[in-house]
Amino acid sequence: MLEVLEDALIDSIKLLPFLFITYLIMEYIEHKTSDKAKKAIKKSGKFGPAIGSILGIFPQCGFSVSATNLYAARVITLGTLIAVYLSTSDEMLPIFISEAVPAITIIKILGIKLLIGMVAGFIIDFVLRLKNKEQDEKIVDLCEKEHCHCEQGIFKSALKHTIHIFIFILLITLIINTIIHFIGEDTLANFIQLNPILGPIIAGLIGLIPNCAASVILTQLYLENVITAATMISGLLVGAGVGLAVLFKINKGIKENIKITALLYSIGVISGIVIELIGISF
Repeated sequence: MLEVLEDALIDSIKLLPFLFITYLIMEYIEHKTSDKAKKAIKKSGKFGPAIGSILGIFPQCGFSVSATNLYAARVITLGTLIAVYLSTSDEMLPIFISEAVPAITIIKILGIKLLIGMVAGFIIDFVLRLKNKEQDEKIVDLCEKEHCHCEQGIFKSALKHTIHIFIFILLITLIINTIIHFIGEDTLANFIQLNPILGPIIAGLIGLIPNCAASVILTQLYLENVITAATMISGLLVGAGVGLAVLFKINKGIKENIKITALLYSIGVISGIVIELIGISF
């Protein structure tokens, strides 16, 4: 259990810089920019899916958490959020590098994730604009949502928000790590191995685990030839680290959060099945 606690602390501490910088930017936007500047930020969101998918391929859970916070404040669009979630690689890249996986294979897998995230993000934003669902949305003040004392200054306010979410992430990570510790990665591996036809569907469910451990499990199963590349990609596309857990914590509207999760899961699983059927090799 000490090892579980240590892993939870390390995983959570890694997110601190991302959390603080994100909240500092959000506080600055809320309190130091004019309405015109805020509108400009919203308009630049049209390119968000491209930027989000590129940032997401870096091996770090922090980007999904940052994107979640920005979406909850309506600084970025839903398409950008989904693009980040889909392209996020978590621990896949470091594991591939440590296992000396050919560079061309790594590039192909990252490229597929980036492309799917970018395309899905742009399509989602396009559909929402057609339905006029984003026209009336404004950047939401964190102070209004959480009733904090932001008059203390943006630095102190950002620090307060960072600590608040850090504690939440630490608790969630500790719970998930404990569950995985008792269930065992071998049990999850055997479950997928016994259900090869349902591979992408099951991998997607594993990807929903709000923890970086999901990407570790899926990547190791692929390297051990337990699952195919398409199945692994399904799970990695769905896997957004602790981003989804934070989404349910800070974004008001449980129905909206469930819809976002279902959308992410559907895109990941369908993409994996299509890749399997097409027979794309890695």
